[in-house]
Amino acid sequence: MIMFTIIGMAVVTVIPRLIPAFIMDKVNFPNWVNRWLNVIPYAALGALIFPGILTVIPEQPWIGFVGGLVAIGLAVFRVNIIVVVIGAAATVFILN
Repeated sequence: MIMFTIIGMAVVTVIPRLIPAFIMDKVNFPNWVNRWLNVIPYAALGALIFPGILTVIPEQPWIGFVGGLVAIGLAVFRVNIIVVVIGAAATVFILN
């Protein structure tokens, strides 16, 4: 019984991942849809990261917020991602 459950979960997981791979070449979206789809990864990343920024030091959420602002500032100038992470971490370390 457990094997049927595992196989069923695998099939249910694979189907939604395979269908877009086969139909994306055949569907032409308007430009506004393409622009909207291009920003989804950034929006999802922001939604995952922002709560962690505010809870890095629970008693002082402003420190994490300042570290996030430093990371955003460095990223705007297209600095290497390692420098962005180190800059944000150093900011939080110095302010703590």
